[in-house]
Amino acid sequence: MSALYTFENVVKTYEEGGKTLEILKGVTTSIDEGEQLAIVGASGSGKSTLLHLMGAIDTPTSGSVSFQGRDLATLTPEEQAHFRNRTCGYVFQFHHLLAEFSAEENVAMPGIIAGLPRQEVETAARDMLDRVGLGSKCQSHVTNLSGGERQRVAIARALLLRPKVLLADEPTGNLDEKTGNQVATLLRDLNREFGMTMVIVTHNGDLARSLDRSLELRSGLLL
Repeated sequence: MSALYTFENVVKTYEEGGKTLEILKGVTTSIDEGEQLAIVGASGSGKSTLLHLMGAIDTPTSGSVSFQGRDLATLTPEEQAHFRNRTCGYVFQFHHLLAEFSAEENVAMPGIIAGLPRQEVETAARDMLDRVGLGSKCQSHVTNLSGGERQRVAIARALLLRPKVLLADEPTGNLDEKTGNQVATLLRDLNREFGMTMVIVTHNGDLARSLDRSLELRSGLLL
């Protein structure tokens, strides 16, 4: 496998209350294409910050995060938006679904933003919902779905455009153990089926151990 992401001495700081907070202190690592990677660590250790850098949502204070050899910080705003829409799928801990819309409409959103034909997008959304076991809930408003079902909708939305990378931030963090295990199994199955790279931030030890590799973020460094 070839390296998809390369981190070179990545430092990330924030200014807060007149003080400089150093979150990442020189992270150097690589992530292979098709890999299943868990990132673990204490709350506030910078795990979500790493995902934001990988998704071109944020940029390093110094150092570089490269995707297929290109420094993501050198992308134009338009290229960054395209990267987030077409190359990366993102699953948030709190799913961030639009409550006023149905499951199908939520899943279709990345395709609509990309300007794809509406009928094509709606068909793809229904197919993806069926793939995650929610084919019968396409027209259900997300407020009528369980926590596990909402997370499955979020996964379907993230994968609608078949991204190269799935970035998941505590995807089982708000679920009971049984439902969390079901979601974890679904993610691993989809990783194998679609051949994508998957990076999961998690406190779930069982989930972390079930993936190809696990890295711990401690004191601003990956171990």
